[in-house]
Amino acid sequence: MRLERREHVPLAFRVGAPFGAVIIALVISAGLIVPTHVPIVDAYRRLAIAAFGSRLSLTETLLRATPLIFTGLSVAVAFRAQLWNIGAEGQLYMGALAAAALGSAASSPPIVIIPMILLAGAAAGMATLLAPVALRLKFGVDEAITGLLLNFIVLLFVRMMLEGPMKDPLAFGWPHSVPVDTDAMLPNLISRSRLHVGFLIAIATAIIVWVIQTRTILGFEGRAAGLNASAANFAGISLPSVMIKVALMSGGLAGLAGAIEVTGVKGFVTTDLSPGYGYTGIVVAMLAGLHPLAVVLAALFVASIFVGADGMSRSTGIPSFIADVIVAVSLITMLLALLIANYRIRK
Repeated sequence: MRLERREHVPLAFRVGAPFGAVIIALVISAGLIVPTHVPIVDAYRRLAIAAFGSRLSLTETLLRATPLIFTGLSVAVAFRAQLWNIGAEGQLYMGALAAAALGSAASSPPIVIIPMILLAGAAAGMATLLAPVALRLKFGVDEAITGLLLNFIVLLFVRMMLEGPMKDPLAFGWPHSVPVDTDAMLPNLISRSRLHVGFLIAIATAIIVWVIQTRTILGFEGRAAGLNASAANFAGISLPSVMIKVALMSGGLAGLAGAIEVTGVKGFVTTDLSPGYGYTGIVVAMLAGLHPLAVVLAALFVASIFVGADGMSRSTGIPSFIADVIVAVSLITMLLALLIANYRIRK
């Protein structure tokens, strides 16, 4: 028996694989609910209500999905070109640090300073990813390992900055950066909620990335490098040039996530700014099949699981850690669904 790649994947397989993977993941995760003696259907109903059942819960879910869209896009763009960016968490923090540094010294109108802050965050993310990519191109070092290790170095650097040059003297011993000026904060999208225009920026960014990947030379070169690097090189595509361009886009998206999280939600940088958005972005990208538009749906699903699990835990006593289980199992079942969709078994 062997696996043979399908020449054409049926549309029903491509569309049905993600939904089937999620349903199977929910069924498997239900095994952890049984010992709590809470009806499984009632538990999932409460999870859905906690994520979408009110104006507050819906806006919180969309708020939680915003950075996940950016980190999911960051990973999807890199993985499609076989650039294994595992360092989105560090790129996010560097983007946040750059945004806080520029935003705390804001002296321009919001229409000028906000785009400058977002560009600074994206540039910081780009610079952070260029280091692992340069090591890969120059010495053949695996960028997955260097990117992962760089996350810890970045966190130590952020901690040093928060305890030193960027420390807020009014923080009362709690380490965080000098706050961003009020004029540099993103406006709220809905009154009496924390949801800000960063969510719309995330949706627009997903559309732009999709257009780049499907309608531009860079998108074609990235797909070619990801499908077969040797064939792409033989066709005259410069692989180092493609890797650098993809790295700039991927790192910029992750850095933008940090900048928007600072200017939209926190207003300053702390060492717990991200509860793992960079790592969760890998799950989001894989659930989306590395498709930019599907990243939005995958991010909403993951965000709803985390937000809904908190509400379900308060009302039923089921530990909120079940959200991590559901997301992890969803990733595994999604990988299996993609395998079944793209390959057939032959004797």
